Formats: sequence, C-alpha cells, structure tokens
Amino acid sequence: MRNTLPMSSRTSPISQPITIRRAVARDAKRLTRLVRGSGAYEGKYAAAVAGYRVGPDYIEAHRAFVAVGADEHGGRVIGFYSLVLAPPELDLLFVADEAQGRGIGRLLVAHMQSEARAAGLDRVKVVSHLPAEDFYHRVGAVRTGTALANPPAVPWDRPTFEFRIPSE
Repeated sequence: MRNTLPMSSRTSPISQPITIRRAVARDAKRLTRLVRGSGAYEGKYAAAVAGYRVGPDYIEAHRAFVAVGADEHGGRVIGFYSLVLAPPELDLLFVADEAQGRGIGRLLVAHMQSEARAAGLDRVKVVSHLPAEDFYHRVGAVRTGTALANPPAVPWDRPTFEFRIPSE
C-alpha cells in the first residue's frame, strides 16, 4: 500500500525547503526507485519501466539533477530530471507520488531551462508519457507532434513537446 498525504496537503505549495543539486552516482538506486515506483506507470504502463535502471553511468553522462526535500532524516530525493545536450532533450522528469502537486515539477522544469540556457540551447524536446501531457502544457511546453509507438518497450503513441529557451 502506498503512503499518501491528505488531499489538502497534496495540493498545497511547497512547505519545506527544496534544494536542487547535481545527481551523483550514489543517487542511482533512489532514482531507479522513483522511476519504477511512479504511480503514472501503473497498469498498462508498468511494462515501460519494469526493468528500467538509472545507473551511475547514466548520471555521469547527462546533466541529471535531484530535488531534495528536508525531512527528519536530513533530506530525501523527491524528484529529478535529466537533460541530454545532443540532441537537446529532457529525457527524464519524475517527482515522487507523495510530493506531487506542490510545485516541485515546476521547480525542476525552471532549473532545467536555466541549465539549457547556460549550455547555449534554444530548444529542448520532450517525449511525454501520456499521463504527463497536461503537466507539460501547464509549465509552458508547446506540443509539436507525436512519437509513434515503439513495441514492445512502448506500445502506444506519445505526445512530443518542446520548451523554447529564450536567451537572457
């Protein structure tokens, strides 16, 4: 059974300090658990992440960042993203189920846009998971098309988006 917060807490803004830092190799298992444990990948979507692994090699190869929330244990990874520079793509973005609805995803997207700008990118592509489509609309991504199914790993079409990164 999943631990859940009352709805009033789930939809409230961030109430604890959130720190975003570069992911390190020791985060790999936590990030893998976030991906595999995501409620957005239950049921018919479960097969897409069943064997998925975020390894230390992946973290080293890409710009991966984690959102850490303060708690009684001194901090816990509650979300992360990975920015691939060539070609520019937001490869992964996950927020722990119990932390969703508090602005953490929006905070991660803003951080990603800042990193993309610093890297000289003007656009970042996203191939969205179907349940995340509304989120990407809300954080300013523009729908650009559809990524066709790629069975057996992903047997459904997915919306594609683009973040346009204005220069400062």
